[in-house]
Amino acid sequence: MGMLYAIVGAGAVGLYYGGRLAAAGEDVSFLVRSDYEGLREKGLTVTSIEGDFRVEEPKVFRDSKEVGPVDVVVLTWKVTANAALEEVVRPLLHEGTRIVTLQNGLGNTELLADLFGAQRILGGLCFVCINRMEPGMVSHTGGGMVSLGDYGTRNGEFLEELVATFTRAGATVRGVPDLAHAQWVKLVWNVPFNGLCISEGGIDTEALLKMEGGEEKVREMMREVLVAAAALGHVIPDSVAVEQLTRTYPMGPYRPSSMIDYVEGSEVEVNAIWEEPLRRAKEAGAELPAWERLLGEIREKVDGR
Repeated sequence: MGMLYAIVGAGAVGLYYGGRLAAAGEDVSFLVRSDYEGLREKGLTVTSIEGDFRVEEPKVFRDSKEVGPVDVVVLTWKVTANAALEEVVRPLLHEGTRIVTLQNGLGNTELLADLFGAQRILGGLCFVCINRMEPGMVSHTGGGMVSLGDYGTRNGEFLEELVATFTRAGATVRGVPDLAHAQWVKLVWNVPFNGLCISEGGIDTEALLKMEGGEEKVREMMREVLVAAAALGHVIPDSVAVEQLTRTYPMGPYRPSSMIDYVEGSEVEVNAIWEEPLRRAKEAGAELPAWERLLGEIREKVDGR
């Protein structure tokens, strides 16, 4: 018998990965807000470089109490909504429920562990170009790899099962032995691209890389993320930064999620992506002047809207 899944905060990421599971026959409930009516009326349509698919009648809910306990909670909402974790997630739990967070930045796994117990928690990092186009419609234009890791050392067999399930559903997923290291690898891209696309006024990645000095700003920030990670014991080769920069060019005019939040007037994940990693790295002795400058520019842009 398969597992029961609940996708909490089903925006672009949740609809894409949850949609793949549902299309493959898994029992998936989507906890949504703005897309509720659209998903009920039109179903879920995903256009993807890995093959388009539809879920004709997704199971959508507005209240987690209507869903009830499930085996796997996949948390995909922005960290700016985390104040509601207790209220929303608690009704979804039974004794053996695992919680997989696909959120950006640092601090989320620790918060979930404090609230619900470290033995439940796994983390995932999505390396994907994906946008919600309209209610019930998602566009996947690049990438798709998810790195999944255990917050502790208690979920090895479950992690293998989860990777196998996502793989059967057509998602590209791998298990990683060191979740914290994988989180810093994701920050190598997120800190510069999400950040500079905001500080330069709300531009896409293509415009950033084409502007005078844009690539060098990205490289400078990537170098500082590597320094920060190393100060905390996570040695990431320079080749990772080179590869991440190289694969950004074919994305075209991609709009990073934090830039979208900024231009649409939504709350930006400033703490998780920039402040908390910077704080940890500085406490470990790293000197990161470009990162501090970027954070100041982001705060000025966000606060000045």
